[in-house]
Amino acid sequence: MSKVVVFNRTGSADVLEIIDSAVAAPGAREVQMRVAALGLNRAEVMYRNGQYVIEPQFPARLGYEAAGTVTAVGKDVTDFAVGDKVSVIPSFMFTDYGMYGEVVNVPVHAVVKHPDNLSFDEAAASWMMYITAFGALIEYGQLCAGQHVVIRAASSSVGLAAIQIARMVGAIPIAITRSSEKRAQLLQAGAAQVIASDEQDLVAELNQICGSAGVNIVFDPVGGPDTAKLMQVMANGAHYFQYGALDSRNIEVPVMDILAKHLTLRGYELFEITTDAEKRARAHAFVSAGLASGQLKPVIDKTFTFDKIADAHRYMESNGQIGKIVVTL
Repeated sequence: MSKVVVFNRTGSADVLEIIDSAVAAPGAREVQMRVAALGLNRAEVMYRNGQYVIEPQFPARLGYEAAGTVTAVGKDVTDFAVGDKVSVIPSFMFTDYGMYGEVVNVPVHAVVKHPDNLSFDEAAASWMMYITAFGALIEYGQLCAGQHVVIRAASSSVGLAAIQIARMVGAIPIAITRSSEKRAQLLQAGAAQVIASDEQDLVAELNQICGSAGVNIVFDPVGGPDTAKLMQVMANGAHYFQYGALDSRNIEVPVMDILAKHLTLRGYELFEITTDAEKRARAHAFVSAGLASGQLKPVIDKTFTFDKIADAHRYMESNGQIGKIVVTL
C-alpha cells in the first residue's frame, strides 16, 4: 500500500485527497520507486483545474517530477537495479502515470540516474525546468555565445533555468518581470539585465541593451500584447518561442517585423523533446553535464511535506515564488 494523491473533480487545491492505494508490481519496461521528493509545476495546477491539454479521468492522479530509490524493476529493464538513486524526466501523460505518491511505477524511458552531487530535492526539481529551457534555447534556437535571449516570467523555475543555460553557453540573458520587486534576486540568479515590464518601456530598454544586434531569442510563457513590442527589437532571423499562455489574450503579431526580419514565431512544449528518444538523450546529456559541473544549480524556493500538498499548490498559485517548489516525503 502507498499513500497517493488523487482528485475526483476539478477545482481548487481543496479537491486534492491523500488516500491509501495498492501499488501493482512494475510491468514490462517499468521501474518502481520509493519517492523522496516531488517537483511541482504549473501543468499540474492546470490539470487539477481542468485547464490542461488532456481531461482528467477520475479518480485522477497527477505529478510529472520525482526523485527517489528503485524498489523493483519490471521485465526487460536492464539499466536499473534495486537501490539505485533515480529521478524522472516528464515524458508521459497524467492519464498513464502520476508521481504524487510514496511508491510509484514509472516507464523506464522516463527514469535517469542523476549526478551524485544532487540531493533528492534538487534532482526532483531539475529535469522539467532545464529540459524545457534546453529544448527552445539549445535544441531549436541554437543559442550561441554573445547572443541576447529575452526571458519572460524570469523568476519562474523555467525562467531561472533559462538564465543558467544562457550563461552556460556564454549568451546574454535579459530577464523580464512585471515589477522591480524581484530585480535583485534575478540579477543574483545570473541575469545580465532585468526589465520590469509594468514600470519600464520594453522597446526602449531592449534597444539600449542590445543596440543594433537585436534580440536573438525570446523565450515566453506569457504572450499577450507585449509580444508585438518584443518583435520590434528582434534581430534578423530571430526566434520567438511561446511555451505558455499566462496571458490568455491573443498574441499580436506585427506583420512587417515578421516579413522584413524573417522572424520565426512558434509554439513550443516540453514533450517535443522528452517524447523523442534522440532529443531526450541530447537534453539529458546537456543537463547532466551542467548539473555535474555546477553550472546548472536548481533554485528551490520552498519545500512542503507530502501531507501539505494542497498548501504547496496554493503557494504556486500565489505566484510569489522565485524558483522551484518541492514536496518532500
